[in-house]
Amino acid sequence: MTQDQVDVVHEFYSGLKSGLDSLIIGQNEIKKFLILSILAQGHVLLEGMPGLGKTLSVKALASLMGVEFKRVQFTPDLMPSDITGSEIIEEDQNRVKNLVFKKGPVFTNFLLADEINRASPKTQSALLEAMEEKQVTVYGVTYVLPKPFFVVATQNPIELEGTYPLPEAQLDRFLVKLLVKPPTEDDLVKIISEISSREPFLPGPLLDPEKTILVLDTARELILEAIISEKLLRIIARVTTFLNPLSQQSPQAVKKYIRYGPSPRASLSLAKLAKTLAVSSGRMHVTLDDIMEVLTPVLRHRILLTFEAEADGINPDEILEEIKASF
Repeated sequence: MTQDQVDVVHEFYSGLKSGLDSLIIGQNEIKKFLILSILAQGHVLLEGMPGLGKTLSVKALASLMGVEFKRVQFTPDLMPSDITGSEIIEEDQNRVKNLVFKKGPVFTNFLLADEINRASPKTQSALLEAMEEKQVTVYGVTYVLPKPFFVVATQNPIELEGTYPLPEAQLDRFLVKLLVKPPTEDDLVKIISEISSREPFLPGPLLDPEKTILVLDTARELILEAIISEKLLRIIARVTTFLNPLSQQSPQAVKKYIRYGPSPRASLSLAKLAKTLAVSSGRMHVTLDDIMEVLTPVLRHRILLTFEAEADGINPDEILEEIKASF
């Protein structure tokens, strides 16, 4: 890999960030990790109150990339076939009836699964194969999804009635979980001022779809080749070990507040996103700062807390901040 290729990926990242900045005020961490997850070809779980710009951010990012975008509103009566597609009977010119597979909205480049926790577990699981294997199997026939393929799912943290929390197995499929926070007073003033004085718009694509795919392929190869020293690899492994309450190395607070810690997939995700951050910054080597910056978004949804933690008002982010401080 050449420095020119690293520069191409860095410019692509900067272009996407500038495009989102022109439309979305504030939410810098959300915009940054959305783009990093796309470059890492991982899926994102967005959690936040309604009206904070989650859907707009995702639609704007898809528009900037010039790829196909589809949105599915998850509801309790949504069926798996409403996502993956199903076989229907069609009549050809000779009036002969045939079974034809009608593709569902999952056959796209960028899928927004809005309020994913409102659908039943059976429907939620319809995304599992698509997210992990980039394919869909219907009636024993496998259909390959378009490339690239990304899922961004949203969920509302306050409405529990009529919702089905995502199981740990499905949460682990998301590269990061991002918490969308309310805007600051200054940001809110800018939002009111700008939105009330112009028509809503989506930015045009930076590149055509073919060139976008080439950049993403280049990013994937660069991420694979980016260098993490043995010392940093051990830090990643140590963090994951510390968060496992069954480990002898885990602190007492972890044993008290964590029921299940992150899996080895979490360590792989942590290394991958740290590499992605390095490459998007124009470097081919990972630093400790890279690992610490991506640690919380990668691990916060991979920690299952005990009842004691909930009773004491402890959340995963607080535990992760203590772990980070020890390094």
